[in-house]
Order: sequence, then C-alpha cells, then structure tokens
Amino acid sequence: MNLNGKVAIVTGASSGLGADFSRRLTQKGAVVYGIARRGDRLAELQKELGAGFHPVEMDITDEHAVRGWVSATFTGTLPDILVNNAGIGKFGPVDQLASDDWHTMINLNLNAVFYLTSAVTPLLKKNAEVCHIVNIASIAGKMGNANISGYNATKFALGGMSDSLMKELRHDGIKVTCLYPGSIATEFFTHSGGTLHDRMMQSDDVATVLINVLEMPDNFLIDEVVMRPLFPKSAK
Repeated sequence: MNLNGKVAIVTGASSGLGADFSRRLTQKGAVVYGIARRGDRLAELQKELGAGFHPVEMDITDEHAVRGWVSATFTGTLPDILVNNAGIGKFGPVDQLASDDWHTMINLNLNAVFYLTSAVTPLLKKNAEVCHIVNIASIAGKMGNANISGYNATKFALGGMSDSLMKELRHDGIKVTCLYPGSIATEFFTHSGGTLHDRMMQSDDVATVLINVLEMPDNFLIDEVVMRPLFPKSAK
C-alpha cells in the first residue's frame, strides 16, 4: 500500500504508540483521524503534525458515539486503514482484581474494538482499493502471566478476533493484522501498575513495524507479528 493520500483511523492517539503511529502515518502523507479522550493531548499533537492530523475527542466505549461519528465523518470519502490501538491494563492477583477494573478492560480492549470495527468495515468493503485493519494486542495475548489474568484474557480474545476477521474479510480486499508487542516504554505501564525499565522496546520502533506491514504489496498479507525486547528485564 502506498500510504500517501490514504485515510487512517488510529485509536488511543493521544500518547505512546497511538501518537507515534499517527506521526509516522502523517509523515508518509496519510490523513489521520486520531481518536482519544484527552482532547488537550490531541490538540498538542495536531499542532505538531499539522493539517494531516484530525483530532477526535471521543470515548470509544460509547457505542452510540462511535457509530454516530463514523456515519457523520465518512460521507464523501472512505477510510483505508483502521488501527485499533487503544487499550488498558489493570494488573493484580485475581482475588484482588476489582470488578470495575475487569469491566474497564473488557470495554476498552474488546467492546470498543468491536464497535469501531463493525462500523468501519462496511466502508472498507466499499473501497475499491485494498484496505487494512490492524489490531494491537500484546505478548500477553500469546502467553499467560501471573497477576495479569484479566489483561491476558482480553488480549487472547483480541488475537482470536483478529484471526477470525482475517479469514472473514480477506476476500473483500481487507487485510487484518494483529501485532503482539512485548514491553514498551510508554505511559501504559505506569497506569497499569507496572514499572518501566531500560530494556523495554521503544514505541517509535513498533511504529516502524506498523508502517512496514501497511506498505507491503497488496497481495502480501502479514496476519501476525510478535515483537519482544532482545534482552528481557530478568536477563543475567
């Protein structure tokens, strides 16, 4: 895919991976609709990236808001790329995990992905060009770990959803890729109760992988990418 002139939707765009995805896409000439709840952060990013970045302040766990925004926004143009990046982790032993934290992860990591994907997919099907949906899971969607069972559950589920969508939509000219990154130095870890360390991957490097996946030839589908730091925190 030649990204110049393409229309992309990126969730969780106010910081971390989502902000770097938006930067890389606009640098390639794409028009990016960056969605997040923090309007002030989006406004700062828009000043940095210019007219190619359209800030969208929205809670994507609000299904009515999501479907209304999609219907109102794409009246004369069609999207080409959807990056379901927004996600949250709440870590802790299962007997100490609050029900509210469980539901927060389910709502953002899964329900919101469904709302936006199901609303955007009919538009992608109308697009005469090959389109692409990219879901950002986690290495936690490949292996279980103590004290993150709720987060594991959402990311395993997102991986299964991605595999199903890939098989469902490929004949409509829609690629589906699931990225499974290991630890990345972003705000995610401080919000989830984890800790940053100097062996984590950098979000800009993960953004490079996203661009490489999107720019592959139309008949070349990468359905999964697993990324890890070479030297894990526990290495001796």
